[in-house]
Amino acid sequence: MTNRTTPGSPARASGRRRWTALAAGLLLTAGTLTGIDAPAVAADGAPVTVTVNARAGLARVPDTALGVNHAIWDANLGTTPTSDLLRAAGVRMLRYPGGSYADIYHWRDHSAPGGYVAPGTDFDTFMAGARRVGAQPMIIANYGTGTAAEAADWVRYANVTKGYGAKYWTIGNENYGNGHYGSAWEADDHADKSATQYARLVVEYADAMKAVDPSIKVGAVLTMPANWPDGLTAGADPGPWNQTVLTLAGPKIDFVDVHWYPGGSAADSLARTAHIPDASWLLRQQIARYAGPNAARIGISFTELNVGAGQNTQPGALFLADAYSGLLENGAFTVQWWNVHNGIGTVSEVAGQTDYGDFGLLSSGGCTADGSVCEPPLNTPFAPYHGLAMMNLFARAGDQFVRAGTDQPLVSAHAVRRADGDLAVLLLNKDPENGYPVTIDYAGFTPSGAAPTVHTLANGATGIASGQSGSATSRTLPPYSLTTLVLHPAGPTQVTPGAPGQPSAGAVADRTATISWPAATRAPGGAPIAKYEVYRQHGAIGEQLGETAGTSLTVGNLDPGRRYTVNVLARDTAGNVSWSSPPLTFVTGTPAESACAVRFTLGTDWGNGYLGTVDVVNTGPSPIDGWTLTWTWPTPWQQVSSGWSGTWSQTGAAVKVTSTDDNRRLAAGGGATSTGFVGAYSGPNVLPTAFRLNGTLCTTR
Repeated sequence: MTNRTTPGSPARASGRRRWTALAAGLLLTAGTLTGIDAPAVAADGAPVTVTVNARAGLARVPDTALGVNHAIWDANLGTTPTSDLLRAAGVRMLRYPGGSYADIYHWRDHSAPGGYVAPGTDFDTFMAGARRVGAQPMIIANYGTGTAAEAADWVRYANVTKGYGAKYWTIGNENYGNGHYGSAWEADDHADKSATQYARLVVEYADAMKAVDPSIKVGAVLTMPANWPDGLTAGADPGPWNQTVLTLAGPKIDFVDVHWYPGGSAADSLARTAHIPDASWLLRQQIARYAGPNAARIGISFTELNVGAGQNTQPGALFLADAYSGLLENGAFTVQWWNVHNGIGTVSEVAGQTDYGDFGLLSSGGCTADGSVCEPPLNTPFAPYHGLAMMNLFARAGDQFVRAGTDQPLVSAHAVRRADGDLAVLLLNKDPENGYPVTIDYAGFTPSGAAPTVHTLANGATGIASGQSGSATSRTLPPYSLTTLVLHPAGPTQVTPGAPGQPSAGAVADRTATISWPAATRAPGGAPIAKYEVYRQHGAIGEQLGETAGTSLTVGNLDPGRRYTVNVLARDTAGNVSWSSPPLTFVTGTPAESACAVRFTLGTDWGNGYLGTVDVVNTGPSPIDGWTLTWTWPTPWQQVSSGWSGTWSQTGAAVKVTSTDDNRRLAAGGGATSTGFVGAYSGPNVLPTAFRLNGTLCTTR
């Protein structure tokens, strides 16, 4: 969609062009409050159990994790007060020159024809501010109205002439919004606006830019799985945007750049963070399938996020912390909020607080067009700023995310393990009305009996309250709140062996797989490595699959067509256990030979639904007279809307289709039929891979 405003009008949504300059005003510092406990809270909600499994390792926190967008229409882009606030919140990556402006921006003369450019926002000023913040830059090269030569000259100026060492460069911004799929907000002067042309020019840009500085990393724009235009194919492209771009440009890029605006009400946005694991999996699968050899080297960045309601009140803070945590634990190397300053929009009340409809972390200090409502003074931190500051207290560079979960959808939990042996747990109460008593169970970690350090951001608070109170195993979460517990381990810190390296899976069959990993290192002064233990992550509960003295293990008793995430831990002869290896995720197959075979084909896709075809073959020695095919959807947001050539039904996630009089008979040794359905989804569409015909597990082709 297009989100333009005219001079003097309220700014509108994220990532798009904005014409207004940000007003100057008085700086108000609203930082973290220390030594203050959160007030007593009534626990109106039912008790919640939180489980934290320190053995179930996820991704480590990169030094570029916490990011935010800076834009050339923001007159405060390079100011000392703004930079100091970003530094205090832990920002370590800044994106420039700002959303869709990137595709009209020319760095040489600092111009954006058709748009407003604020004074004091040129590239050198941005870099000076980034250095004051202590953040790495992510720069968007102009694809829409620029050239590869212009981008290469920018690299030369930044890294050769000025010595800035700018490492990350993205080619364009939301270029699928150039009209190719019917919606046009992104500038694109190319006659050919296809995904194919974008991919071809990404290659040209990458070659030209890396000829100047081979050390840079170049990114291409993709779309979030299950978000428009994912799944759509337009014009003569060989497939949807992501497939086309990865197939042609994959060998030349170093990372992909994705935006995510879940939309809907505040409750909708907060619930849709549950999509992150499956969306991340699908994105990684697309990269692996289409990007060519060594696709695992390609990183993932999420450079724009925000909510559809409650942008500068507590829903924004809750979503920021939950989404940043979820995306980082699934391997993103940076997550970036839209925006530092954005401007007043539609004013409303959210959970008792005034929401200015402002997508910025910090107040712009402006007023509505009629002057009836004004924001707080310039640079007053909004709730998402405090959410970002909470992330900085929770997840530090080098920490390893570990699995955490709850039995209440309105309460989310994340956890990290720190090099000093501490464990930090982030608890989010997304219920605007009820407090929840939580009990926290730990696996692979024993907290000390001392009161933990507690950081709390309550609804409407002007900062984070910090202190020491309570226990490590129980807490009451205020309504609409963020709470971080920092826990010390019981007893002295042990000398533990190094973690095993990144595991890999080989010989993956329907019920077995061989897991291999690089050996762990013996700790200095520690005992020798005695064995390795392989664990499956089953939610937040770990299940040991086996152990060995070697560096590979064949695990059995697996379920066909299921996604597994496993870790490896090393144990030395003194009984000390290492940190978890990085996670490995793989999907088991189906039998190489069976009495039936199934081919599931995804047809025309329109973004929240598609046409599916299921071909069924009787490969057994006996004819079939009447059949029932069953499968289970991998997610709760997938369903069969209608079907043909069969009688279709769905109960929960379980799908069943039975034969009709016309197709009930399947001859032995190859008799086949075809059935079809209209599928619907409201989240990442992870397709099933295991099917049963009359109870027999089939080979999936």
